[in-house]
Amino acid sequence: MNEGIDNQNLKEKTAQGLFWAFLSSGGMQLLNLVIGIFLARLLSPGEYGIVGMLAIFTLLANNLQESGFGVALVNIKDIKHNDYNAVFWFNVGTSLLLYLILFLCAPLIADFFLQPCLVPLSRFVFLSFIIASLCISPNAMLVRNLKMKEKAITSLSALVISGTVAVIMAFKGFSYWSLATQQVLYNVVICIGRYYYTRWCPTLKVNFTPIRQMFSFSYKVLITTVLTTINNNVLTVIFGRLFSAPAVGNYTQANKWNLMANQLVTNTVAQVAQPVLTRVGDDSERQCRVFGKMLRFTAFMAFPAMFGLALIAPQLIIITIGDKWAQSISLLQVLCISGAFIPLYTIYQNLFLSQGKSDTYMWLTIAQIAVMLIAVLACHRLGIMAMVIAFAGINVMWLLAWQVFAHKLIGYRFTSMLRDLLPFLLIALAVMAVAYVVTLPVSNIYLMLLLRVIVAVSLYVLTMKLLHAKIFEECIEFLRSRIKKK
Repeated sequence: MNEGIDNQNLKEKTAQGLFWAFLSSGGMQLLNLVIGIFLARLLSPGEYGIVGMLAIFTLLANNLQESGFGVALVNIKDIKHNDYNAVFWFNVGTSLLLYLILFLCAPLIADFFLQPCLVPLSRFVFLSFIIASLCISPNAMLVRNLKMKEKAITSLSALVISGTVAVIMAFKGFSYWSLATQQVLYNVVICIGRYYYTRWCPTLKVNFTPIRQMFSFSYKVLITTVLTTINNNVLTVIFGRLFSAPAVGNYTQANKWNLMANQLVTNTVAQVAQPVLTRVGDDSERQCRVFGKMLRFTAFMAFPAMFGLALIAPQLIIITIGDKWAQSISLLQVLCISGAFIPLYTIYQNLFLSQGKSDTYMWLTIAQIAVMLIAVLACHRLGIMAMVIAFAGINVMWLLAWQVFAHKLIGYRFTSMLRDLLPFLLIALAVMAVAYVVTLPVSNIYLMLLLRVIVAVSLYVLTMKLLHAKIFEECIEFLRSRIKKK
């Protein structure tokens, strides 16, 4: 594959990358929504809770077997086959070792959560990270070259196939095994797709020198990724120990809807942020401009998406998955607040990675998790809602810490951050408030959901147009150019 991208075409490549990343993320979340509705109607909160208890172990294992080398491959200026090959064999060996350890630890995991069924279930679910380790190098190739169209096709195909199988299994009475099978099958299809598009093959002649060269960068990314995973899933672990499986299931369901919305934005920008910021890394002034523009684009999408989900959460949950999930509504609304800021974290994190500052990335994340754990555990006697509020509050406030170090790194000022983010934050809040008040008299739940979506979207688009928001105008212009090409 061609590893070079002309700097003159970087803007066009970035726009195309964002376009396909958005289509991929949007399609993924739409499919997740449809599949999730079917599964949530067929399965109970308790069944969701069983699989949710294993989430952190699967994610941590994935982090460990990847070991940060996927990110390191994207950062290498002059990459060779042996770099990909060394990472491939290292990841495969690491994943096999981790699977053996977790296979033996399955009874301990089951004892911790007081759920004997987790022994066979965990041993099956953990197969997914062995499969995922096979395609880390091909994925790095696609990311380096901003091949987001190919990634989109692969991801959507994997979700359709695995989701369809999961729904059929749930309908046939396979309970939580349907969710477990979805995870494993999804990784199988993803792996096949990445090799199809890259046409890359590992070779038996291996030189692990690149692993040693990348280690000083990648181990910090690894530590950070592991800690971020712990941070994002700490509530599931705590709830799994302190509360019942249905309570864990309600939180898992709320968090699932939250992730579907914020990952629409996060995945869109994450797939292009690091390679683009890396390519402009030699020019700090240009990187600062690119960084600010990425923040504005992210805020333009994230704030209305997440605040809008919080607005329609009561109607959306009841209509789509039923009254049995009503207890997840308030949890979802709180999570949406912090979820609006998570995509912004992605831009800051990729800034530090593009500059090779994985140590700063690591220590900022460690500090955030320490504060998070203290706040959450201090609220545990007050119940689930108080713990979720503490979790969300720290996530919002910690963006200031990232900003302090971004200013030291590239000179991006706090006032610049406010100028880039605050207008979109305030407009989104005002739009949702108006939509809430206008639709309050409506009694029919279906009509209220429809009207809230129409009013909120219309007001936001109209406001962007009246204010001549540059990001909005550029998005419209790009879409027009895509339509003309077709």
